[in-house]
Amino acid sequence: MAGAVYGYIRVSTKEQNEDRQKIALREFSVPEENTYMDKLSGKDFNRPHYRKLLKKLRAGDILVVKSIDRLGRNYDEILTQWRIITKEKRADIVVLDMPLLDTRQTGKDLTGTFVADLVLQILSYVAQTERENIRQRQMEGIAAARLRGVQFGRPRKRVPEDFGRMKAEWENKKVSSREAAGRLGIAQDTFLRWAHGK
Repeated sequence: MAGAVYGYIRVSTKEQNEDRQKIALREFSVPEENTYMDKLSGKDFNRPHYRKLLKKLRAGDILVVKSIDRLGRNYDEILTQWRIITKEKRADIVVLDMPLLDTRQTGKDLTGTFVADLVLQILSYVAQTERENIRQRQMEGIAAARLRGVQFGRPRKRVPEDFGRMKAEWENKKVSSREAAGRLGIAQDTFLRWAHGK
């Protein structure tokens, strides 16, 4: 008896390729009730639906993903998930974007296993390198923006004109910090931070 066919979709809140992944899985005839989806950052690998899917997978089942990076956020994680699914669970994996990563065909003989493992390692490495390059370009962009004088974060609050007088009253114990902050229309923490010169 052939195993069940499952699909896995992962999208971050920023990227909108959920439909593209759904269409690809549907074209592969993955039943909708066997499709699991997490809408999280790949950075946070605590993916509840992926964990449920892993528990359901049995020997002979097939897991279909659109691309290899759906399995993990970096090289080591992708390789670990691949090993768990193919070696421990003894299920097959089909990566739609990379036909060489289809263990239904390649995983049955030594040459096929070698080719699949080699391609997997290369693609996992490329996926991690791409993420690192994006992070590096982002850091360089932030540094360049700072050099141009771009300010990040919320603008600093202006110190009210009455601040000096209220600070003096607070220092002379005529008012509490809460009362002084209330009269100035600022938060108590802000008043105390300014009063202590921070």
